[in-house]
Amino acid sequence: MPTIHERLRTAEQHLADCDPVMRTLIDRFGPCGLAAKRREPFQVLCASIISQQISSRAADTIQARVIAAFGERGRISAARLASAEMDALRACGLSQSKAKWLQFLGAQTASGALDFATLKRMDDEAAIEVLDALPGIGRWTAEMFLIFALHRLDLFAMDDVGLRRGINQLYGKGRVLSDRRTLSITRPWAPYRSVASWYLWRHADPVTQTWN
Repeated sequence: MPTIHERLRTAEQHLADCDPVMRTLIDRFGPCGLAAKRREPFQVLCASIISQQISSRAADTIQARVIAAFGERGRISAARLASAEMDALRACGLSQSKAKWLQFLGAQTASGALDFATLKRMDDEAAIEVLDALPGIGRWTAEMFLIFALHRLDLFAMDDVGLRRGINQLYGKGRVLSDRRTLSITRPWAPYRSVASWYLWRHADPVTQTWN
């Protein structure tokens, strides 16, 4: 079975062959870095909850505080989150809702009710359904988890503002394109729409590395 890096090289060739815009982005940014970092599933979900509706810089600051308060060896501990006091979570800069969501996620993970090995064996939609049922984890968060933690290569998050902005800029000359038009643009990228998304994120934000 091909390694993730071999699959990414195949994906880049496919995208370059089927879409001249993608070819330009690949030439500009080089090899896709989706597998450049090893990401632990629980840590990715925590980071996704923390980062919702705030800037990347604010999210990084809050996550560092959560790790300092409830971490072990530089990583957020599920067990420590599960037993955390709400005031202590709020003191990290979390909203009331995010604090509750993280506490629940910690409890589900620590107890084994949320099993990442089982999630890994599921197809995309089944895994999204399981994650979407957790408080604070909607479809977008589930999609980000599958892309960055499980290296699923054929997802395009229609609700991602950065991706839609990139599509509008690169394919619509700045016009807001409809869902139907957006889907027609992304369809030829299959089965590597996650890889195309990585290049769109790089185009939108080449400096702060929120795409990495």
